[in-house]
Amino acid sequence: MPTQIATALDRMRTVTNQFSLAQRTLAIIGVAGLVLGLVALSAFLTKPTMSPLFADVSPADASAIVDQLDGEGVPYELADGGRTILVPADQLYATRLAVAAAGLPASSDGAGYSLLDDMGMTASEFQQQTTYQRAMEGELARTIGAINGVEAATVKLALPEESVFVSEKADPTASVFVQTARGTTLEPAQVQSIVHLVSAGVQGMKPTDVAVIDSEGQVLSAVGGAPAGGLSDQKTAEYEQRVSTAVQAMLDRVVGPGKAVVTVNAELNLDNTDRTSETFAAPEEVPALSSTRTTEEYAGTGMPAGGVLGPDNIAVPNGGTGESSYTKSSETLNPAVNKVTERTTTTPGTVRRQSVSVVVDQAAGADLDMTDLSALVTTAAGIDPARGDTVEVARMQFDTRTAEEAQAALAAAAEETKAAAQAELLRTGIIAGAVLLALVLAFLVAKGRSRRSRREALDIGELTMVNETPALPFDGGDTIAISAPRPSVDDAAIKRAEIGALADEQPGEVADLLRGWLVGGGAKR
Repeated sequence: MPTQIATALDRMRTVTNQFSLAQRTLAIIGVAGLVLGLVALSAFLTKPTMSPLFADVSPADASAIVDQLDGEGVPYELADGGRTILVPADQLYATRLAVAAAGLPASSDGAGYSLLDDMGMTASEFQQQTTYQRAMEGELARTIGAINGVEAATVKLALPEESVFVSEKADPTASVFVQTARGTTLEPAQVQSIVHLVSAGVQGMKPTDVAVIDSEGQVLSAVGGAPAGGLSDQKTAEYEQRVSTAVQAMLDRVVGPGKAVVTVNAELNLDNTDRTSETFAAPEEVPALSSTRTTEEYAGTGMPAGGVLGPDNIAVPNGGTGESSYTKSSETLNPAVNKVTERTTTTPGTVRRQSVSVVVDQAAGADLDMTDLSALVTTAAGIDPARGDTVEVARMQFDTRTAEEAQAALAAAAEETKAAAQAELLRTGIIAGAVLLALVLAFLVAKGRSRRSRREALDIGELTMVNETPALPFDGGDTIAISAPRPSVDDAAIKRAEIGALADEQPGEVADLLRGWLVGGGAKR
């Protein structure tokens, strides 16, 4: 092992042995956190970027695709409840081509006009008609499933059989079952789009002959054109809300926000009526298209054929002799007749009757003319007295105690929330400061101990006093003074440099050492 590494390990071991139990615990926690962070960072950096291979696939297709990926050894992830399959981005296109070559996903190819591809030549007329109907149902279901918010759809068609022995042919009908995504509700416009999509895709089908039902069993559109109970209530509520919003916006500008209350009650006509009327008129000034006149005249003597009957149906002898005559005329006219055919279709949603009630605060509306205000409300709400609409506008004293109590409660709740947030922030700051202070103190203590452990004994030689000459014994009993050998210039310079470096690195320890020497020397003297 190199000397530098061995020295570093020895110093680390020495420093670690000098740690207390708390310092060792903090050091272990820090090292463990650092290691875990490095592992998580390396896993995040080495993790491949995943891209969707297929989305919104059926469970059967997802199972087949996963088996295919397992067989080829391609890593994958499932998302969106198993309906979305993710693969590494660098293998996306190659994997998609390989899965498509295996005929996956297959559920989308099992319905629609692809059913006619396998139709045999020996298929009967019933099989052909049934397969064609299934193909139409599959195509319509696939198209409806592409609408935003619809996860799956099923279409059932009731197509009447064509026959020359039936004088009146029944109209085709359809029923649509839709399964929406979780937390999603179809808007009325989306329901109408489904109705018109199905009716336009089937020959001879009317939009009023399509029923739409969701997965919760609610009828979104009923056969006959009349909306279901939920949709009728929704249409009425939307109309009332629209009128109330318009009137409330006007009153807020006149009396101020919160100083007026508007209530609208409307009754809508949701019946779908189709009426055909024909009117015939023959104007006198227009000549007839054709006319026929027949005239018969007779004059002569003798008895007419059959004679003359007397009493009791007995012929009168020689009766009816003499001259006789008669005239007969007839006329047939074919006049010109004007024919007017009128067809009227009433769309559901017209207003039968509505009533509007407005209450204005007594203090805010004290200077207002109630007649003018009533006229403004009547115009803004579209009131029609001919159909029985009514408007009532009144001034009353508003009870503001509940609003004031609610406002005070909201203010108190806001203050409590703010105080709790401040307390939590302060608590977090104190904890963070304490942890930071503990780490700083531990670092300073460890640094101080490491400095003391790095002290090294330096051989600075024997220190002699200036101008001091050591006394040596002589054979004659007297002493002679000789000069001690002084170190060489190079050795002295090296020792001074080492002492200077030690003083620069550890000034406190050097000062303590010199202070001890001085105190010890004074005591000896």
